Amino acid sequence: MRYVDEYRDPALAAKLAERIAETVTRPWVIMEVCGGQTHSIVRYGIDRVIPPAVELVHGPGCPVCVTSLEMIDRAHAIASRPDVVFTSFGDMLRVPGSRGDLLHLRGQGADVRVVYSPLDALRIARENPSRRVVFFAVGFETTAPANAMAVWRARREGVTNFSMLVSHVLVPPVIATILQSAGNRVQAFLGPGHVCAVMGFREYASLSERYRVPMVITGFEPLDLLEGIWMTVRQLEAGRAELENQYVRAVSAEGNRPARDLVFEVFEVSDRKWRGVGSIPKSGLKLAHEYRAHDAERLFEVDDIVTRESPLCISGQILRGLKKPCDCPAFGRQCTPQTPLGATMVSSEGACAAYYQYGRYLESEAAREVPG
Repeated sequence: MRYVDEYRDPALAAKLAERIAETVTRPWVIMEVCGGQTHSIVRYGIDRVIPPAVELVHGPGCPVCVTSLEMIDRAHAIASRPDVVFTSFGDMLRVPGSRGDLLHLRGQGADVRVVYSPLDALRIARENPSRRVVFFAVGFETTAPANAMAVWRARREGVTNFSMLVSHVLVPPVIATILQSAGNRVQAFLGPGHVCAVMGFREYASLSERYRVPMVITGFEPLDLLEGIWMTVRQLEAGRAELENQYVRAVSAEGNRPARDLVFEVFEVSDRKWRGVGSIPKSGLKLAHEYRAHDAERLFEVDDIVTRESPLCISGQILRGLKKPCDCPAFGRQCTPQTPLGATMVSSEGACAAYYQYGRYLESEAAREVPG
């Protein structure tokens, strides 16, 4: 298929891997921010065709993975109410909270439905005026425009039984948090192509300048990632710290201005807690005051939540690039896609799910069986 196959050409991939090998002279640690990039890296073995001196670590760019345990438990509390139709994308249904997941709650009789768009949830609200319909709005800046549009339309159409449980997070603040954290190993970033397609990349240029780290906005196909790694290594080897855009076919400095304007009409920046990372100031979005009538947290009063995280799960360290899935003693054993202990194993974009899907849990098992 054109525009896909041309970015998966094995011969060109081999040449880019060769360029990286010719450029690198010392060890470097690069973090890919987006979960979609992580899956491509593991699926195509990109981390294994580049020189061992270039280590790729996996960042917090999986929106399902970083949705706080408190927010999952709030969703559970709202969905358990008999007057509620709770709607969500499918991958959120299996994320474990303190008291189980939404899929289990549905099995107990709760009206929990999978939708493919927030506008589907708005339609359900129109069709069921006697029910309170809630949409679980999670994600980075990429999904914010569609969620903003649903709330914008609900307000203008007077659909008063529609609300959102909002758990949007923003990428730049978490990058700053990683760089400021104790024990940080990350020396450069492959930036999130889809997020920047919406928001532009000017904020990433500021981060690169402030923290003196190279950042390359990168696509998701093998050639995108290999070229992005090569561009990043060139900067590191030359002692430069700049913002470069590899994903020029999709990303511009300004991003999608109409989508961005809608986001900041409906939402405002807020503090947000990230699962496995903690609370980060001004790292999320919440509904603006004018749209408070559609704010599920306010309508259902679910602030008083006590959480219980699995003591075995190390997803927080994985999301900060400190460890990898194979470093977790529960990986592939107590924690599998069928019995996940944390969101990084549940989500289609989670690093643990990627390692499991492409067989690296078998290598982890083999390493554990080696004596000594």
